[in-house]
Amino acid sequence: MDEFEIIKRFFLRNELDPNLKIGIGDDCAIFNCQNNLAITTDTLVENVHFFSDVDPYSLGYKSLAVNLSDLAAMGANPKYFLLALTLPSANESFLNKFSQGLWDLASKYNVKLIGGDLTHGPLTITITAIGESIAHKEITRSHAQVGDDIYISGTLGAAALGVFLKSNQTHIHDQKLEASAFKHLDLPEPRIILGQRLRGIASSMLDLSDGLSTDLQHILKLSQVGALIDLALIPYDPSLYEVDLSNRINFALAGGDDYELCFTASPSFREKIQGIAKELKLPLTRIGEITSNIAKIDYLLNKKPFTLSAKGYNHFEL
Repeated sequence: MDEFEIIKRFFLRNELDPNLKIGIGDDCAIFNCQNNLAITTDTLVENVHFFSDVDPYSLGYKSLAVNLSDLAAMGANPKYFLLALTLPSANESFLNKFSQGLWDLASKYNVKLIGGDLTHGPLTITITAIGESIAHKEITRSHAQVGDDIYISGTLGAAALGVFLKSNQTHIHDQKLEASAFKHLDLPEPRIILGQRLRGIASSMLDLSDGLSTDLQHILKLSQVGALIDLALIPYDPSLYEVDLSNRINFALAGGDDYELCFTASPSFREKIQGIAKELKLPLTRIGEITSNIAKIDYLLNKKPFTLSAKGYNHFEL
């Protein structure tokens, strides 16, 4: 197969969209947009972001999921994406499974592939996702206020545990919990609907890709505030109770790959937030509050100050 046959067989779908004037096949895609654009991009590199023996289906799914998660963190409505795919070979089995994972998630959120690039080289996937954001209702990282509550969606730490399990750095005895950890790692769920429901409620928000301890700092620095986190309130994934307390804390706060939403909101919204949690059947856990200690996270464990030694992921930290 040459590159044009690969595109035609695995990545070309003739989907109707009244706002898409020109899609795959031209130098650029052209579409109409009535609202503001929200645009994000992420690159996944073999042996950096995923293991070389990764299931191609989950790789296709996750490649899009991590981008949709960014749109969710802004409260945006996903619309389109572009795919730049670098392949070591035109492996038909790989492409069948990879494209199926990609299309399954794209179909779930009605997101359309409108272009990209295909090249030969080390396995690398770059996706640019485009969404619509309602003017003046974007949720950014820069408006957290002192006294705001800090929330986490879902649970934390299972994906990090999955990495350690796959690399044989730890083990657990419960096979169901092990499978759950792998699912969190390989098939993260972008919280699109939650992000949209939090418009007008969340004062700031982001998705957790590098670990809570690292990602929360982005909100603190841009909002010029601090945070107090009670480790007893962290929504640890059930699989983490198979490891000791120290690893449990490190996986949940510094492990990364959770792709849950972390957001802040005024205490006046507590009842409304719990209503959203009940409606979506998704835990939204209040884990602490915003303080005036600029860019500083203070932790409590058993009501005593606690020092977190582990750090979240950083590509270029020496």
